[in-house]
Amino acid sequence: MRSLGVVALCAVLGGCVSTGETVSFKASNPQQQALMRDGQPALVSRQKSSLVLVRPASRQMQANGRPVFVVGINNLGKQTVDFRVGQVEAVQHAAGSDFEMKVVTYEMLVQEERNRQVAAALLTGIAAGANAYSAANAGHGSYTTSSGRTGTFYSPAAAAIAQNNAAIQNEAMIAATVETGQRNMAALEQAVIKDNTLMPGEWYGGQLHLAPPTDQGGGPKTYTIVISVGTERHVIDVAQGPAGA
Repeated sequence: MRSLGVVALCAVLGGCVSTGETVSFKASNPQQQALMRDGQPALVSRQKSSLVLVRPASRQMQANGRPVFVVGINNLGKQTVDFRVGQVEAVQHAAGSDFEMKVVTYEMLVQEERNRQVAAALLTGIAAGANAYSAANAGHGSYTTSSGRTGTFYSPAAAAIAQNNAAIQNEAMIAATVETGQRNMAALEQAVIKDNTLMPGEWYGGQLHLAPPTDQGGGPKTYTIVISVGTERHVIDVAQGPAGA
């Protein structure tokens, strides 16, 4: 069981760190209220058996990046109720038409992180190989005497020091790569919303990631998120535009 307080602090993914645009909410029916929570816009949508609270995961969103929201769900009923990420819908409204905004699920984000880790491992391997190659050639040098005589030399001590330093650097690089991957995976597990059955009175929530809305020439982007809790549908109207506009 997760509390809403914990969930609301989970703006930990790289995609959430951004600048450029802010969002606002518009209550679309009497059961909704647009408000501020800790200096950020939020919307509360209440129906007979469920309550949904939505707010942005960060104070600003990247102009062409994925919108990320923190969603909190409360089961107000006396029976268990299911929340399914696959039932969340998002639609952008532009030029008189509606366009689907794909919901980026936990599984998709995990696969992206795995792909990132593979790329990072390859880059780390290349860097480690360059270090090892450089160390293998350490200790070799050349000299020129005052009489113009030239020659080469080899210092086993200098070679050993260089190889030891390279080994330490490579171990540190590999450890940092592994640690970053593990930390990112843990952040996804902790933060991203997933399918869940809510017990009566239970709160549940997490980050909801959406595909970027289509750019409107610098103008506001409007879209609707529909969050289903059991048979109840919470319709969330969002406007996203340049910060300070």
